[in-house]
Amino acid sequence: MVFVSELVSALILAVVQGLTEWVPVSSSGHLILFERLLGFSGGLTFNVALHFGTLMAVFVYFGKDITDIIQDLLRGKWKSEHGRMGLLLIIASIPAAIIGFLVKDFFESVLSGLGVVALGFGITGLFLLIASFHFNGKKIGGMKKLGYGNAFLIGIAQALSIVPGISRSGATISSGVLLGLNEKNAMRFAFLMSIPVIFGANIIFIGNQTLPKELIWATLVSFIVGLASIHVIFKYVLIFKKNFRWFGIYCLLLALAIGIWLLV
Repeated sequence: MVFVSELVSALILAVVQGLTEWVPVSSSGHLILFERLLGFSGGLTFNVALHFGTLMAVFVYFGKDITDIIQDLLRGKWKSEHGRMGLLLIIASIPAAIIGFLVKDFFESVLSGLGVVALGFGITGLFLLIASFHFNGKKIGGMKKLGYGNAFLIGIAQALSIVPGISRSGATISSGVLLGLNEKNAMRFAFLMSIPVIFGANIIFIGNQTLPKELIWATLVSFIVGLASIHVIFKYVLIFKKNFRWFGIYCLLLALAIGIWLLV
């Protein structure tokens, strides 16, 4: 019965990771919350397996974009649409790379409590609400007009997501919209810029080890759920910034609920 209970808990966490990695509500915050609720922790390797699954989901969904970006970068076509996108993604990845390298151990040891998670959810909620009501008359339009400075600013927003509860997708999509990108381009840029950060984090955490074969199912579940999540979010939900507010309200209510839970 203990094994069955642990398996069910692990399955729930895999589904939670798949859903919340791309929905703007923070997968790290939800994993910490559900681990506490379920009384189960799969450990670092298990979490890496879950993140690897959602990473593969974005690889598959944006495979054509990724291939074109790599080809144009390698061919030196830096002024093409995909070549410039590649340079923008590199610049946007710098803040998270620096912060992750310098303070990773500090954040792992200090910022995993539910109080910090609640604060992170609150910040995510504010990000999303502000973006949902923001009106920018000067739309950037296509990605070719996104400046390198703005890409760096979106990268700083991504770096904030090292704090559990602050959603990577929520912070980066909201920042893109606030800087003038339309919803579709903001999502595409946010999802693509997650690749080097998540991939790099997995490499740092797991080193030269290999994921155990018994965790393949966890990777597969988070991959399938993550792929479906990307499709729904990218095609139907976040194409209108007014929908950001519902996720923002959810995050604020969740932050309030966790705060009350901790006080009681």
